[in-house]
Amino acid sequence: MTGLVYKSTGSWYTVKAENGTFYECRIKGKFRIQGIKSTNPVAVGDIVDFEIEETGDGVDATITVIHERKNYIIRKSVNLSKQVHIIASNIDKLFLLVTINNPPTTTSFIDRFLVTAEAYGIEAVLVFNKIDTFDREAEDEQLYLQYVYSNIGYKCLKVSSTEGKGIEKLKAEMKDNVSMFSGHSGVGKSTLVNALQPSLSLKTKQISEQHSQGQHTTTFAEMFDLDFGAKIIDTPGIRGFGIVDIEKDELGDYFPEFFALKEQCKFNNCLHKEEPYCAVKDALDEDEIAWSRYRSYIQMLEGDDENYRTDIYGDGKNNE
Repeated sequence: MTGLVYKSTGSWYTVKAENGTFYECRIKGKFRIQGIKSTNPVAVGDIVDFEIEETGDGVDATITVIHERKNYIIRKSVNLSKQVHIIASNIDKLFLLVTINNPPTTTSFIDRFLVTAEAYGIEAVLVFNKIDTFDREAEDEQLYLQYVYSNIGYKCLKVSSTEGKGIEKLKAEMKDNVSMFSGHSGVGKSTLVNALQPSLSLKTKQISEQHSQGQHTTTFAEMFDLDFGAKIIDTPGIRGFGIVDIEKDELGDYFPEFFALKEQCKFNNCLHKEEPYCAVKDALDEDEIAWSRYRSYIQMLEGDDENYRTDIYGDGKNNE
């Protein structure tokens, strides 16, 4: 039988068969996929073949084949530096939830996420959440960030889960797609999913006032069918995002505004750092490129990502 993986807990996998029936499956043996050294061989969004066997206790279901993935989102494993963790696969759109101060989402985090989406060929949309909580300063910052990223070509949406603002526009973007929601713990992913479809009743928790960060409520990625013709993958809150398998001479290609200027640089292997006659640095001096984007690029180029290689759960524990 063939089915779609809706939930992965590391040892059990919930698979929805083509006939709509859900099965709890195990895997037999070890899978090696495209040479990826992954901590989780099967990810939410995978299309798999599985066998079922009637037993005295019910049904045993075993995954036997993982179909080729059209894409996936991965990050560095916390405990195993040479391995990666596949967050989800076969994604049509990636929605990154951004909050200004409740908790704050840094531009370096946004940029690392967007670079990963670009590298794996997934359309990314920025969703500015909790707009109902904005004071004037927060509103100005949100408008500036929207200006920066929309000029690059990224869609930006503004929503309020509690007041229902922007929900219909978000639904329109999600319709007929497999969407993945991600962002820091506390940005309101579960609350937003509940606003999209209240019948799901996902658990939510409040922001910790002491640390201005969320308490994670999602512990594993999980896919849900929504009644307006969309699928959503809800993911655990992420504090940081380590870039995986991107060579230094390729990194600039995943910054669309850098890539657009690449041919104007004097040297075809320009890293936009210390080389003369660099079109990217010229554009930076003319304020045609945001300094925050360039700072993110230099951080990634220099491999300064130790502060971003943290646990996917956002609770300070290496639960992987």
